[in-house]
Amino acid sequence: MPDRFIPFSLPLIGDEEIAEVVDTLKSGWLTTGPKTKQFEADFAEYVGCRHAIAVNSCTSALHLALDAVGVGRDDMVITTPMTFAATAEVVRYFGARPIFVDIDEGTMNISPALLEETLAGMKDEDRKRVKAIVPVHMAGQPCDMDPIMDTARRYGVKVVEDAAHTLPARYKGRTVGTIADITAFSFYATKCITTGEGGMVATDDDGYAEKMRIMSLHGISKDAWKRYTKEGSWYYEVIRPGYKYNMPDIAGAIGLQQLKKADAFHGMRTRHAGMYNEALGGHPAVELPVVSQDVVHSWHLYIMKLRLDRLNIDRAAFIEELREMGVFASVHFIPLHIHPYYRETYGYKPQDYPVAAAVYERIVSLPFYPRMSDDDLQYVTDCVRGILDRNLKG
Repeated sequence: MPDRFIPFSLPLIGDEEIAEVVDTLKSGWLTTGPKTKQFEADFAEYVGCRHAIAVNSCTSALHLALDAVGVGRDDMVITTPMTFAATAEVVRYFGARPIFVDIDEGTMNISPALLEETLAGMKDEDRKRVKAIVPVHMAGQPCDMDPIMDTARRYGVKVVEDAAHTLPARYKGRTVGTIADITAFSFYATKCITTGEGGMVATDDDGYAEKMRIMSLHGISKDAWKRYTKEGSWYYEVIRPGYKYNMPDIAGAIGLQQLKKADAFHGMRTRHAGMYNEALGGHPAVELPVVSQDVVHSWHLYIMKLRLDRLNIDRAAFIEELREMGVFASVHFIPLHIHPYYRETYGYKPQDYPVAAAVYERIVSLPFYPRMSDDDLQYVTDCVRGILDRNLKG
């Protein structure tokens, strides 16, 4: 085994989070309660949205959002194949069909031009079944939202942002979380801020917010969590068959303190990205991440692309050599249309979305998190350059 071990990601938890959790444990209130409600209020203020509902995952947030905008059986939802399983699997929860649109090669975000082309090319009866578009802000870089929103409005389709990678981030001066109809965030252990497991759904629409809040806790009317407070009542009504998606106060307590550090974490991630860019820029076998104009990238992931035509090894061998040196890289993502479920259910082939399929063969996500030291970053880049130099074609 190598002397060095640099994992792909580690959370940065301080004494503040620990103290907040201890305070929660001592309070006797462990499930959804005052800490989670304060986290929601602080998050809404931080993002600049009217409503924020804390839930137990970004998957739950996406499910609630699509339910709120009216997705149902046999409807369609357009998204990108270059994403994690959750983005499309929530569509299947409704008995609806995910429709994939290929990506821009540089940003790896959904292509607005192909989105327009997809909708324009549909039969009228199919177009009417499209209820939502779910753009995914890949690695923390905002999608080109203006043309996406314009297309959605022309066709009467709602937009739900998958912002699992994106806090904080801005597009043309607007904070992600204030642009689309609804936005879903993730607080998984590897994300820009964490609650261990958790998510948040944000919107400016009062009706969507009320529906999502009710559906997040069994479809119970009013403030179900208050039933066991001094102000609460034993009486409740089930309005719809809802879900068990609420965030407990233990997670909310961590989120309260993590949110206070979000800007500092973002500064660290941005600095680390700059160090990677400086160390790897100019290498003949590396393409650096593309950053669009007029955006603030959250830098959840650092994804470089290998120029495989200049190497004697493939991506798998490159990652294995890094692992042997104690550097644990990853791949984000295996495009959904390549996975067995989508191949077998819809008959997809890799070439159906050629840009996503081709990019997938070349991408590598390097270790990337605020806890990394300058020495860690230097070691990773030394390993990367060393492997590439040894395997360059003559």
